Amino acid sequence: MIPTHDDIRSAHARIAGHIRRTPVIDVAAQDLGLAHDQPLTLKLEFMQHAGSFKPRGAFNNLLSRAVPAAGVAAASGGNHGAAVAYAAAALGFPATIFVPEVAAPAKIARIRSYGADLRVGGARYADALARCESFIAERDALSVHAYDAPETLAGQGTVALEWEEQAPGLDTVLVAVGGGGLIGGMAAWYAGRVRVIGVEPEGSRCLHAALEAGAPVDVPVESVAADSLGARSAGALPFAIAREAVDHVALVTDEAIVAAQRLAWDRLRVALEPGGAAALAALVSGSYAPRPGERIGVLLCGANVDPATLNP
Repeated sequence: MIPTHDDIRSAHARIAGHIRRTPVIDVAAQDLGLAHDQPLTLKLEFMQHAGSFKPRGAFNNLLSRAVPAAGVAAASGGNHGAAVAYAAAALGFPATIFVPEVAAPAKIARIRSYGADLRVGGARYADALARCESFIAERDALSVHAYDAPETLAGQGTVALEWEEQAPGLDTVLVAVGGGGLIGGMAAWYAGRVRVIGVEPEGSRCLHAALEAGAPVDVPVESVAADSLGARSAGALPFAIAREAVDHVALVTDEAIVAAQRLAWDRLRVALEPGGAAALAALVSGSYAPRPGERIGVLLCGANVDPATLNP
């Protein structure tokens, strides 16, 4: 089920007491060393609980569905697992989180800090997902999917609901894409009223490939941002939204992502993980070129990174 505006409004009312309304700031493009002179509106979603946007979808799942005695289970590259662990701890439910070996140490530490049963294994997110699905079938735990579930999409769509209230005049928003839950929820909210542009690493381009093929397809996953933007294929629900309400997907190199991380640290003193810097990388690299007078929003969506890695 594709979330409607009413679904996203209901999700926001449901989770409002458990999440932060993250701030929005305006930044001159020149302050970031960009060639154009148009201001940027940044939504600082990395300031959300657990260090990314993911608690929105996690709380919406746990507050709108019955949780069995076995608790909840989730597969994640790291951020979704941290969010589910955080939400489960806040609401008093046990959580079992499956992450691949590629998960960043900072994310693994955050998941453990919330008291979840953490299980690390498999090379990529798809491997962790397979192990999680087996666990759910055996234990009858509640599955909290990272991106291909209506409750998750509606929760992530609340980012756009807030952003439109905070910055109602935007023409375009740039959004990093993993499996599609964030961009799917946001595109469901904006629904063509604002241009929604996805940003993916060249080496992990599941939504770009799906839009080219006309359906979700498996892609290789090799990127510095693979722990957060490393889905092997786009979710069916996010894809259904994206083909109607996402303008296009811009691709960025790993080098551009790292450059955007260092730029954000150097100019803004913001520590972003690779996936959290991907949307900014589209502007830094020129893979997205603003139109004259265009009012651009950039979502900075995750900060679970060791800041020591940001200095050259």
